[in-house]
Amino acid sequence: MIPLIDARPLLGPSGAARDATDAAILAAATDSGFMTLTHLPPPVPLDRLLRIFQLPQEVARGLWRQKFAPGNANVYRGWFPLQNGHPTYKEGFDAGPDIAYGPARIVSGDPLTEATPRPPAELLPDWQDEMARYYKAMEQVGTALLRAIARGLGLPEATFTPAFANGISTLRLLHYPIRPPQSFEGVHADAIWTEHAGRRVDLVGKPHVDSGFITLLCQHGIGGLQAIDADGNWRDVPPQPDSLVVNFGKLLERWTGGRIKATTHRVIGSGTAAAGRARHSVPFFFEPAPDAVIAPIPGLGTGFQPFLYGDLVWEAMMKFVEFEGLDHLRKRG
Repeated sequence: MIPLIDARPLLGPSGAARDATDAAILAAATDSGFMTLTHLPPPVPLDRLLRIFQLPQEVARGLWRQKFAPGNANVYRGWFPLQNGHPTYKEGFDAGPDIAYGPARIVSGDPLTEATPRPPAELLPDWQDEMARYYKAMEQVGTALLRAIARGLGLPEATFTPAFANGISTLRLLHYPIRPPQSFEGVHADAIWTEHAGRRVDLVGKPHVDSGFITLLCQHGIGGLQAIDADGNWRDVPPQPDSLVVNFGKLLERWTGGRIKATTHRVIGSGTAAAGRARHSVPFFFEPAPDAVIAPIPGLGTGFQPFLYGDLVWEAMMKFVEFEGLDHLRKRG
């Protein structure tokens, strides 16, 4: 079972309640690598952010990544459209820190710090401001989690957080439609079908481990997310009201000498099909600055050569999301 943890003490003052929450977070992070933080109402209703998927197709194309629309300037941020013939079937929109902080966070010459393309304000009134509020709220939760993990590990509270100043965190809006038959063409059956609860279901998000540090996921009422447990069984991560699903990536696992667990997870289509409507979710990938140096932490047994976050994340992205429109970018910058 995925632990449910009341997040209110996490964001409150020091004391017994926060200490107990720290202990619960560390237990989940070092065991399953998954948890659900409850009592966290979204800073804006998710429907307000997800309006972007109602844009006319010709407008959405103006936000597509360069891979899919060669005339567009954006190569890393923006929209990746639905594609047939892949194990994963979804479309999404990626926003970077400039969506919250403006042009000061855009650095020319590096795709990781490029501008986020915006939909026309007249078609989505207040969308920009709502995205900014959501982005900043997720940064607050991510920072609180890093501090809680440091305290739980017996480290100084600010051990991890300096690397995340001027970070390049990604706010992603996702849409998983019910898969049409043509979307399966050209994909091996083992990659798109699985058994769950005694019946055959389709995969809309293939099994994977996040490459980074912390992922904060807000589900939008439709199930399908699953995490694998220590015995190799898939466990449902059901939607909860006013909550965020938290999982950890391979880089945080490495940074903590394996203490924090990066857990394999996937999305199946059973919940979507049963409900007869599309699934949406909003993950926030909490990331450091590109020039942040990730170095071993004394006392955690982390033996690796220091590296720049931006260099490593680019390499990881090339391996993981080629179908999302980044496979033509084999060299950062």
